[in-house]
Amino acid sequence: MKDQAPFFYETEVEWKGERRGDLRSPDLPPLAVSAPPEFQGQQGAWTPEHLYVASVNVCFMTTFLAIAENSKLEIASFSASAKGKLEKVEEAGFQITEIVLYPRVVVRSSRDLDRAARILEKAEKSCLVSNSIKTVVKVQPEVFCEQVPASPCPPVLKPITLNESWDYDGD
Repeated sequence: MKDQAPFFYETEVEWKGERRGDLRSPDLPPLAVSAPPEFQGQQGAWTPEHLYVASVNVCFMTTFLAIAENSKLEIASFSASAKGKLEKVEEAGFQITEIVLYPRVVVRSSRDLDRAARILEKAEKSCLVSNSIKTVVKVQPEVFCEQVPASPCPPVLKPITLNESWDYDGD
């Protein structure tokens, strides 16, 4: 991929009054966007803060799924929630200083629990959005084996932090 041409992603936003607008991109449905209500924005619209956190969450998911597919890992389900922390940083203004991802992976076979954990680690290190930002991203995964009734398997990983080495004896 050394000679790979760059890719470009275009968006356009149109102001609709107050602190709201419509976000568009070719071939995608428009999104109503606004400042957050706590900053005099409109309730019920996507905010830059939500989109920022969502971009990390979606990128982690798609990275994990691509690596899992290439690794022939049979996944029964994947979901992930994410929480971004917005705070005022001295001499820098407001910043999202931390995003915590909570991926929940269910694998088809209990023999794949450790492999799923390794693939989660690889996804964390390979996520292009997380690697493109200065926000600290932590991953606190849960890995389960598909069974009836569904119940958790023993924990496989402890929380990990992007741009740092895996810490198995930390919180």
